[in-house]
Amino acid sequence: MSTSSASAAPPAPCDRAPCDAGPPAAPASRWRRAGHTLKRAAHSRTALIAGILVSLVVPAVTLPRLPSVSWWPLLLGLLPWVLGKYLLCPLRWRALTGAGLTRRWHLRAYAESELLGLLTPGHVGADLWRMHRLTGTGLGRGDAVLSVALDRFVGALGLTLFVAFAGTALPTRMLLGAFGLSLLAVLAFLVVRRVRPQWLPTRPLPRPRQLAHGLWLSGCYQASIAALLLGTVAATGHEISPLTALGAFGASQLAGAIPGPNGASPRDGALVLALVSAGVPWTAAAAAVSLKAALAWLPALLLGGVSLLATRYAARRQGPALALPA
Repeated sequence: MSTSSASAAPPAPCDRAPCDAGPPAAPASRWRRAGHTLKRAAHSRTALIAGILVSLVVPAVTLPRLPSVSWWPLLLGLLPWVLGKYLLCPLRWRALTGAGLTRRWHLRAYAESELLGLLTPGHVGADLWRMHRLTGTGLGRGDAVLSVALDRFVGALGLTLFVAFAGTALPTRMLLGAFGLSLLAVLAFLVVRRVRPQWLPTRPLPRPRQLAHGLWLSGCYQASIAALLLGTVAATGHEISPLTALGAFGASQLAGAIPGPNGASPRDGALVLALVSAGVPWTAAAAAVSLKAALAWLPALLLGGVSLLATRYAARRQGPALALPA
């Protein structure tokens, strides 16, 4: 009796974890946590109120210091910029992605990302949100990163070609910086292919026709930026030529590598200096740049904010509907 009981092995204790439990669940990835954080920020009423306050305070501080202000040039410059930012840019992104998503999906996702981009330094929230939306449709992480990175690259290339076509020389340091970033991207691709090949995209790269389409849309968008800058400067009672506006905007992109809040970033400061060097007074240049930054909030709040609120309302309606069968 004792022998049999001694030979019988006692059951393994299960006080720490269930016996049938599998391997411990992996912690949430940084990608997922960043997406959840951006989602909470997008649905935050505080963020929307802060955006409205910024759009009201900045013009209220700068405009009274000007001798005269005209709103018609501002409105004429704003309209093509809104069409370029919220129509042409999403279409460029869709042409380069080729994921089979509808135009409406890209329009909404891009508008939402612009609102989040204004709320984050360096506009980084826009790219993270677009990647989050793409992965939410079932697209792989590497494909989502490639989609947004390629859209950014084509946009920068379109700016370079557009300014060069207009006859304005870009700073040598800006060209060297763009070459350095391209070299770093190639090196990063080679390292990732060797260390983490699962992170690489699985979809084919865009065809030359898609790239040409994206460059065409990017060039049209750059023209809309020049129209907005011309309108904001004209609203302060001063005038510059379109080529000067393109040169000032292109030169200010050199400071875009340093992140900063919308309206107070190094890029905005560089744009003020470029306008002053073109003959615009300091007060008028600062007011024009602040107007340009403040006006960006209006369509972002109207289009991106409405889209985010509609998504939140739809999610709330689907929640009780999904709970009924249970």
